[in-house]
Amino acid sequence: MYVTSYLLYVLLFHKNNSLVSQIQNETPELAIGAAKAVLAVYDAVTHDLLSSDLREQLDTWNVLARARNERRLFSRIEWPKDPEIKEQVKRLQLLLTVKDSAANIPKNLEARRRLEFFANSLFMDMPSAKPVSEMTPFSVFTPYYSETVLYSSSELRVENEDGISVLFYLQKIFPDEWENFLERIGRADSTGDADLQENSSDSLELRFWASYRGQTLARTVRGMMYYRRALMLQSYLEGRSLGVDDHSQTNFSTVQGFELSREARAQADLKFTYVVSCQIYGQQKQRKAVEAADISLLLQRNEALRVAYIHVEESDSGGQVSHEFYSKLVKADIHGKDQEIYSIKLPGNPKLGEGKPENQNHAIIFTRGEAIQTIDMNQNGAGLMRNSIYDAGTFFIIYIIIFLDNYLEEAMKMRNLLEEFRENHGIRPPTILGVRENVFTGSVSSLAWFMSNQETSFVTLGQRVLAYPLKVRMHYGHPDVFDRIFHITRGGISKASRVINISEDIYAGFNTTLRQGNITHHEYIQVGKGRDVGLNQIALFEGKVAGGNGEQVLSRDVYRLGQLLDFFRMLSFYFTTVGFYVCTMMTVLTVYVFLYGRAYLAFSGLDNAISVTAMKMGNTALDAALNAQFLVQIGVFTAVPMIMGFILELGLLKAVFSFITMQLQLCSVQNTEQLVEGFVVRHIKFAENYRLYSRSHFVKALEVALLLIVYLAYGYSNGGAVSFVLVTLSSWFLVISWLFAPYIFNPSGFEWQKTVDDFEDWTSWLLYKGGVGVKGDNSWESWWEEEQAHIQTLRGRILETILSLRFLIFQYGIVYKLHLTGKSTSFAVYGFSWVVLVCLVMIFKVFTYSPKRTTSFQLLMRFMQGVASLGLVAALCLVVAFTDLSIPDLFASFLAFIATGWTILSVAIAWKRIVWILGLWDSVREFARMYDAGMGMVIFVPIAILSWFPFVSTFQSRLLFNQAFSRGLEISLILAGNKANVGI
Repeated sequence: MYVTSYLLYVLLFHKNNSLVSQIQNETPELAIGAAKAVLAVYDAVTHDLLSSDLREQLDTWNVLARARNERRLFSRIEWPKDPEIKEQVKRLQLLLTVKDSAANIPKNLEARRRLEFFANSLFMDMPSAKPVSEMTPFSVFTPYYSETVLYSSSELRVENEDGISVLFYLQKIFPDEWENFLERIGRADSTGDADLQENSSDSLELRFWASYRGQTLARTVRGMMYYRRALMLQSYLEGRSLGVDDHSQTNFSTVQGFELSREARAQADLKFTYVVSCQIYGQQKQRKAVEAADISLLLQRNEALRVAYIHVEESDSGGQVSHEFYSKLVKADIHGKDQEIYSIKLPGNPKLGEGKPENQNHAIIFTRGEAIQTIDMNQNGAGLMRNSIYDAGTFFIIYIIIFLDNYLEEAMKMRNLLEEFRENHGIRPPTILGVRENVFTGSVSSLAWFMSNQETSFVTLGQRVLAYPLKVRMHYGHPDVFDRIFHITRGGISKASRVINISEDIYAGFNTTLRQGNITHHEYIQVGKGRDVGLNQIALFEGKVAGGNGEQVLSRDVYRLGQLLDFFRMLSFYFTTVGFYVCTMMTVLTVYVFLYGRAYLAFSGLDNAISVTAMKMGNTALDAALNAQFLVQIGVFTAVPMIMGFILELGLLKAVFSFITMQLQLCSVQNTEQLVEGFVVRHIKFAENYRLYSRSHFVKALEVALLLIVYLAYGYSNGGAVSFVLVTLSSWFLVISWLFAPYIFNPSGFEWQKTVDDFEDWTSWLLYKGGVGVKGDNSWESWWEEEQAHIQTLRGRILETILSLRFLIFQYGIVYKLHLTGKSTSFAVYGFSWVVLVCLVMIFKVFTYSPKRTTSFQLLMRFMQGVASLGLVAALCLVVAFTDLSIPDLFASFLAFIATGWTILSVAIAWKRIVWILGLWDSVREFARMYDAGMGMVIFVPIAILSWFPFVSTFQSRLLFNQAFSRGLEISLILAGNKANVGI
């Protein structure tokens, strides 16, 4: 059966291919061949497909057989005249004759992914779309401040210190798209940059091509204008099917027809409006800024684009200058000039709260229709992409912060999505339609892939569950579609209260839920989303989100939701907001509580006593409980949502393969690092990394490492090394992640020359004196002063002092474990350790004292420092030789005094004013400098050792950019900074 079907398929394939080939060539000589091809297809269908029992149609069969024998069957074939049909015939032949596997068509991976999702979405449950003339009208809304609108020619060609320009980077990251661009403008593949510069039209097209692949307003505008293009096409096709369109079917192809159809354009403009709220566009025009010229260019290229901005007029009356504020809406006229459409006088300055919400609030009046879609370009990173290009790094990621893109095929389904407002979604109709986001910034580096997978899991599976059955989904995603009438009569879509509304988007969801709205989520349509994957930008973004969640707890919205939600929705709501960060904080605190508890057991000897007693009584439950915690400690359950998302999106086999690949690329290291604060990938100097993560990561990691060393040295483990490894493995993993993850995910972080340069930069920063006007980026002293700015209140000083006292446990416990003290438990032993510590501090003061008086006094201080050095060495030798003090005891004492010194340093910083009055602040500062130098060396030495081996840098590049290598990208060329190829 299957063999017969396959042979029949092959027969029809060859005959149809022959027919299609002949139809494309319109010559009389091929008419007979075409007739034979059609006749062959007819024979194959009638003899092999149709039933042979034709007795009921015997007369018809005889007529057809007679016509066939007389060669009259299919003898009058008319060649198609319609250009559309000819185009379809060409596409049919391409499908019949292509040799490649369908899985590899098209070649571009992004195009393949988009087509795959679009095809799959057609089988999803979605409402039927109404004709364009009857659909729900809607608007799209984008707030803009001063971000990049369009890359200039100079920005594309300026090289960083490694000889890499933005244009060169884009050419290597998107090689197939670059070839398509050259073909589209009629240029050869060998066309150089200088050739494009000669032609103003090609140079402008090059700027747009690059801007469409970066974080620019031009990219967002192009994506949103696909809505208008889709509506024009759909309206045009509906008009053609009814025969009422204003263009003949034979004069224009589909592409030309819908773009030139006045009926289709008018219908699309009635149903769609796009407003970009450029808050300071008026000021930019007055000072003739580049951004204003680029926005004007976008207005000229997009006739349906509207720009809203704040206009300020000054008037002088009686010697007093007064200001009048207006909200204005402009478009481009036929001459390309700005044409004012509306001007609304405002009662005062509209910027009372946060910038972005107020930017939306003043311009929402210019939107039209019953629905409004909020589309963000970006919020916190104006110019960050360019800065990352010009920094000292050798690799850089184009996508930074958040910006959204759109696809034409997805815009086709907007009519279906708007029908959801009329669908039955429970007791109340929906007021916010949640839309799936496609995070497209994960295709280059491994870290970008991790962040993309995390975000994808949240914006698909997470949002789906929050919407149903939990019913606690808020406005998390920027492309959500609002019921415009519902929201503008209930406070708008943005809440602009200063400071407290840092995460302004979610407050729209709070407001909607409090006012009896209904928020849903829909998977059959998606909007592209670019996430930040630069090394420092994710840290800033994570800090913003975490701070926003903290501020939400203080808001009246959360208080009212807590009063109104039922118990189960309240639990779900808690974990989807501040609860996540509370649980993360509890995870970190649990590590500290566990390790300090083990340290107490080790110092006191209780762990040995408990274990011995349990063994005598045959009670092994305690050891089993302690060892069983290993499975929970490694955090396997935190990966379950991502794994489930992989299985649903990719299938079981691809999900398993992707998860294993992520683990091999150290995904767990990056996730563990984010327990404290997120970070991202961009090559930065060692000193900058140290400034960013010193207090948030490195100090905590070294404290955990100290606890683990104490447990290893003095703790009791019945199971030996295996038991110790099982209990402490996850903690050591935490230490390594917090200490070295920023450098593992730092491109060229293990390149020897980069390491040498980073060390010189770090030492210069560490030793540079601060002063008035000196920033923390240039001086350790200025940075150290900035790090203390959070301690301002009396309560803060008291809490800092209490928390710092925990480090005294190390000295108190270790001093009684030394061989020198034996089994003595006298408190005098602990007191004597403080005498030793004071002596060491005085010796340190002698070494660090640098007098600025007379030369003779300086000579005396140098002599005293030399005598002190010799005396210290001699004293140590005598103590080791004539007492029970051993070398391990010296190491243990060193660790104990380090912890105690940190306590003294923290308390002195907390009570800075008192220390300053006592004249000890300079000594405290030098003491702190020594600690930072020591922490930096602990981190830097392993990096320097690994940098000696060239294969480590190669392995790191492969680890970070495996996704790029699998796409065949020339990452090695980009990392090498090949100047000879910049002008490609």
